Amino acid sequence: MSEPSLAERLAQVITGVGPISVAKYMGAANAHYYATRDPLGASGDFTTAPEISQMFGELIGLWLADLWLRAGRPEVRYVELGPGRGTLASDALRSMATIGLIPPVHFVETSPAMCAAQASSVPTAVWHAHLSEIPQDLPWLLVANEFFDALPIHQLIRHGEGWHEREVGIEDGRFIPVIGKRLPDEIIPPDLYDAKPGSIIETCPEAVATMRLLAQRIGGGSGAAVIIDYGYDGPDLGNTLQAVRAHLYADPFEAPGEQDLTALVDFSTLQAMAEMCGVAVYPAMAQGEWLRRLGLAERAASLTLAQPDREEEIKAAEKRLSDPEAMGRLFRVMAVTSPDWPKPAGFD
Repeated sequence: MSEPSLAERLAQVITGVGPISVAKYMGAANAHYYATRDPLGASGDFTTAPEISQMFGELIGLWLADLWLRAGRPEVRYVELGPGRGTLASDALRSMATIGLIPPVHFVETSPAMCAAQASSVPTAVWHAHLSEIPQDLPWLLVANEFFDALPIHQLIRHGEGWHEREVGIEDGRFIPVIGKRLPDEIIPPDLYDAKPGSIIETCPEAVATMRLLAQRIGGGSGAAVIIDYGYDGPDLGNTLQAVRAHLYADPFEAPGEQDLTALVDFSTLQAMAEMCGVAVYPAMAQGEWLRRLGLAERAASLTLAQPDREEEIKAAEKRLSDPEAMGRLFRVMAVTSPDWPKPAGFD
């Protein structure tokens, strides 16, 4: 007899004990999804910036190397959270090596499928299931590109006289959002409390916990981190939970575990947590502007000069990474550094 699918297992749980939180649903769905496939590229479900062009990873590598130089060339570790196929790391490490920075590499990854791809791109990497496992004997140069958006969110919904947990139930064999238990009034931001019925607030405790650990390690052991993701300044109202399958938007309550579930990242909350930990924080700015400040146009021109037959491809990649109508505005970049490290490039 075949193993029950994730959808069948979730249905059994909901039927037996009642609806589950959106966070539990999203966490289970994404854990299965990433553990069982390589979702990237034309044959997958979505494409990330490192897969669009080598320029993205190269500029991040040079950004890290510049910080390292101005910090006095300390021994460091390169750390990446959810490194995809290892493409960003491979491009960044190649750029770092040109100026003498060749750090040991540590990946935080739990998907066997992705670990195999990463091993092909960066054979020297060491893998960890959690950020807490990475040695603290050296400063970290940490990259988190499109990592936080896949962490499970709770959704709170205004209903009746108060706010409730938004949960996932079953109706006629289909997963549907339902109204859950009433929540204490004091956990709702005062300026959002009287929002109209049906309004939604999203929270991501796992993102906050990850930022806390990241900031504590960098603040206590020196180093720097850059976080790149699509997001907003919260807290705010809105339902940003979405699913992508075969490069098209899909219903997030269909086929759990068979499509990518993400939500916009609340950069204000991440910033507040980092500040509480005592690190230097450089607030989120538009990805397009940051890349332009780092020299995206100049790198594109250099690549075109070396490979004129790829001119249109390089131009298209530059536009996709930086144009406000593509990834340039929705995707944002935030940095944190140890208080004794120099100000990072691009955050003027």
